Formats: sequence, structure tokens, C-alpha cells
Amino acid sequence: MNKRALRVIISGGGTGGHIFPAISIANRLKETAPDTEILFVGAEGRMEMEKVPAAGYEIVGLPVAGLQRSLSLSNLKLPFKLIRSLKMAGKIIDGFKPDIAVGVGGYASAPLLWSAGRKGIPTLIQEQNGFAGLTNRILGKKAGRICVAYEGMEKFFPAGKIVLTGNPIRKEIVPATPEMKAEAVRFYGLDPAKKHIFIVGGSLGSGTLNNSVKEWILQGCPDGENVELLWQCGKYYKPGIDGFMAEHKSDFIHHYDFIKRMDLAYAAADVVISRSGASSVSELCAAGKAVIFVPSPNVAEDHQTHNAMALVRKDAAMLIRDADAPQCLMREACRLVRDEEKIKEMEGNILKLARRDAAERIVEEIYELADLSTTLEMTKRAL
Repeated sequence: MNKRALRVIISGGGTGGHIFPAISIANRLKETAPDTEILFVGAEGRMEMEKVPAAGYEIVGLPVAGLQRSLSLSNLKLPFKLIRSLKMAGKIIDGFKPDIAVGVGGYASAPLLWSAGRKGIPTLIQEQNGFAGLTNRILGKKAGRICVAYEGMEKFFPAGKIVLTGNPIRKEIVPATPEMKAEAVRFYGLDPAKKHIFIVGGSLGSGTLNNSVKEWILQGCPDGENVELLWQCGKYYKPGIDGFMAEHKSDFIHHYDFIKRMDLAYAAADVVISRSGASSVSELCAAGKAVIFVPSPNVAEDHQTHNAMALVRKDAAMLIRDADAPQCLMREACRLVRDEEKIKEMEGNILKLARRDAAERIVEEIYELADLSTTLEMTKRAL
């Protein structure tokens, strides 16, 4: 049965963990009804202002920004940016006239969803993490539906509004076949006779993971015999890593600022080292990879530790603290990559946690909310 075309605003961003799920939802909406109109609303100067147009969608930026942890004069400007963003969000909603507004987290979600709620537009929140942030907890009181990726979220949101959907992921992320692995090894110019560790610090890179690799190299790559690294270091860190690697040349360490073919990077890897942002966790589950998580301590509510522990408790992943990583991360990864029995066990356990239909389920909830709102509006007019 064909669905009617909707007008949908999707708000949020800041990191790939917010942006890629948002794009997956948009793509599924267009597959469901090709004439659906979608407008993204992001934060000026953030990653979404580049990634969303690259995916083929229109985006409008708000001047909203986050609170700086260190003392900064920019914090004094935040109330004025928020007020301006709220006014702009109201005008965007009045001009676009959406059937529903979807928030995926990030700075822009708050003013857009708050304004939509005030104007009677149904709202849906897609909460990616196992520990909900303060903004989503506040917005969740008025939202029509909250789509979550972890069990036990009743401690953050009204139970009757929660739907366990999982996090949307890119469709190309699947468990690797032998053919895919061979293609991936060729694509990245790797040695098929070696074991492969993929290091990925999120879409922006990770100073801790980068320093852990550098420290390992300075120590002479202990336990690294017949091991090859595929290393996403991040655009910001790339010049420094280039300089370091020029002084410590190696033909078994391949570093990039950004990995575009994540499907092939996962396929090539025997072991993955990763931060535990929600999107990364969901993709690793779908790919069925043995992973060592190093949760970032620089996130609200320490939600990356909560994300990682949900897998660690089920023997589906390992965890090393950020503070411990420079000294022991690479040695532990090198030990794990040779333990084929442990890898097989972890791959089986993490694959059980994959939810590949998250985007489809979220779109079903979007339609249910939008159709309910339309029915109520027609009823009011009839009365």
C-alpha cells in the first residue's frame, strides 16, 4: 500500500552520529513516498551544513550553539543565539508547514522541536544513546513519540511514548562475506596475509586514539608482528599525524583523515577500535565486528560509557578507559586480533544485537503520528 507524501522537517546534527541516522530516515521517507518534501534544520558552521546537501537534501542553519565547558566569552552570547534561533525556527515552520517535525539530537533540535510543539505540529524524537541528554528529556515530555535504541529508557521518558526501534544505519553496512573482505583488502591496499585492525575515532577523529597509536609506534609496535592498521585519524588531526608518520615511516600503517567506504573498512577489519557513539555502536552491531570501545569522557552524561557497557555486559564488546588507552590499548588489540576463538564469540554476540530495520520502523511511527494529527484536525473542523 502506497503512503501519502508528507512534509517533514528533520532537525539536529553536530556529529556523524546524529547526521547519518537523520539521512537514513530521510532516505526511507523518500522510498516510502517519493513526493515527500523534506527540509533539514541544522546549526550554522556544523558538519550537517556540508553532509546533508551532499546527500541531496536542503538544509537551513540556525545560529544556536552549545555551552563551552571552559570559561569563554562565547558563552555570554548563547542566550541571544537561542532567542534568535527560536524566532527563526518559528518562521521556518510557518513557511514550510510540516506535517511533523523529527529531532535527532544536536544543537538545532531544541529550538525547532520546541517551536513545532508550540504551534501544534506533532514531534518525534530519535534518541540514539543509552543515556538520554537533558535537552531530549525536556523535549520528550511534549513529544508524541520517542524512538530509542536501548532498553530501560523509561527512566528518562514517559513509558507510553517509547518505541524500541534501534538506530538507523547506512544500508551498505552488513556482515562481510569472504568476497567483500577480499575486495576491501584490495581497495585499501592491505596485505591479505596479515591481521587487520581498524581504528576509527568517530567522524571528527579522536585525540586519545591517535595518541594511543603514536605511543605504540614510539614503543616499537610491541606485539604487532603480522598486524596491519587502517587508521581514520580525523581531518583536524591529519596534518600532525602526517608529520609524525613522516618521521616514523611504516608500510603496515595506513592513515586517512576520513574513511568514505566504511562498509569496506569494516569488512577488512578483524578487530575494530572505536569510540562508542550511538551510530558507531549500531553500525558495528550490523557489521558483526569484534570491537574494543574507548568511550569518550568529553560527552554529556558520559553516555558513551553507557552505550558501550550495554554490549560489554552481553560479552559482545570490550572496553578500555580513555585514561588507560595510551598505555594498553594497542597491545590489547594486538592480542585480541590473534585470538580467533574470542573474535568469533564476540562477532556472534554483537550480531545478535543488530537492528537493521530501524529506519523503516521510525518512518512507520512518523506516519502514525502525522495521520493521527491530520485526523484530529479534520475532526476539529467538522465540529
